[in-house]
Order: sequence, then C-alpha cells, then structure tokens
Amino acid sequence: MAIKTDEQAEEVIRLQGIGKSYYIGDQEVPVLTHIDLSITKGEFVSIMGPSGAGKSTLMNILGCLDRPTKGSYKLDGKEVANLTDKELAYTRNKKIGFVFQSFNLLPRLSALDNVILPMIYGNVFKKERKERAVKMLESVGLGDRIDHMPAEMSGGQRQRVAIARALVNDPAIIMADEPTGNLDSHSTREVMEIFADLYKMGKTVILVTHETDVANYANRHVVLSDGHISKDFKGRLL
Repeated sequence: MAIKTDEQAEEVIRLQGIGKSYYIGDQEVPVLTHIDLSITKGEFVSIMGPSGAGKSTLMNILGCLDRPTKGSYKLDGKEVANLTDKELAYTRNKKIGFVFQSFNLLPRLSALDNVILPMIYGNVFKKERKERAVKMLESVGLGDRIDHMPAEMSGGQRQRVAIARALVNDPAIIMADEPTGNLDSHSTREVMEIFADLYKMGKTVILVTHETDVANYANRHVVLSDGHISKDFKGRLL
C-alpha cells in the first residue's frame, strides 16, 4: 500500500486571512490577525502560546463555536461562513469531538448518561445509544464507573468520561482545549496516551496547551504570539 506524502495528504482544515475582533463600545480589540493555517487528515497538532495569545479563540473558530470577523475557513472543502446555525450545529455534532479543561459534564447525570447525550442530539436510536456509550466508556477504562456521578470520580476519570463523550459519534476531528489543565501528572499521562492512540488510529487531533510535555505528544506545533502565528513546525519541543 502506498504511503501518502505531505503533498498528497487530504486537507481537512484551511484558514486564510482569518481575523477575530471584539468591540468595547466603538473600540475594536483584535484578538487574531491574518491567520493562515492548513491541517491535513491524521495530523496531531498542538497550539501553543502565552496567555492572551488567542489560542482558545482560534480553537473556538476551528470548532465552529464562533465565527471569524474576517477571512475564509474551509472545513472538508466547505466554506464555514456559508453554513447556517443549524448546519454549524450538525457539523459540530457529527464531525468534531470536543474536550475541555473543565470537563463540562452535567453533574446530575451519570457517566453513562453524559456520554449518551450527544447521541440524542445526533438522532441515534435509543437502544443503540446505551450500547455505544458503554463500549466507549470501556474503551477509556471506565467500564466499572458507568453509573457513577461526576462528583464520585477523580479528575482523570471525569476527563476520560469527557473523551468518551467526544468520541461517541465517531468524529474525524478531536479538539481539546487545555485537557490536562486540571489533572495531576499521573492522570495527565493517562489522558494523553488516549489522545496518542486516537492519532495512531487516524484521527485528526488538535490540542491547545501551554505545557511542553503535553505538546510533545503532537507531531506538529503551531505557536501563537499576539494573535498571529509566529512558528509552525514539526518535531519535538525543547
């Protein structure tokens, strides 16, 4: 079987001239300025930079959670600006799995029900929801915690529930915003090994982090500075 070169790899994300500004009264406050970025299928990309560099804003745009002020964003060749709010919601549910620093689990739902939730919005049949959710929780090592509430689990376990929830609709792209920010070193390694395995399975993984050890799980690094890309390279961080 032929191996694709970088030139032949399938492009899933292309940003051209992306800018994002907010307004305080009549004053424009730019957060991102002229971002050009291409990500191909199966890459593991870290997005790094100091606080205020625009990392989370860029992730929100990539994840179709926010719209840019200017520029072009094509996801799988389709211009995101042309999508309706309903189409954006469908895209988020089907194509992208999100993992956040704060887990974003619903505290009154069990691990199982938290993982089932995206399938309700995805119109998955009720019987299939539970089967898929159980398998996904087992795949992240939580088969014995399916009925536990978030408050009954450690931070690492809650993050693994969040990863299971992100994966349950089998998205092609996983986006993680500081997923280890609230975890100890042992839990960090466990969670990052899951992301590494997803990359090996062919998923596209995009990770926002300020931790070098975490970023080094990725094979490409995009560094933001004052709202623009200052570095974009492959290899390990020193």
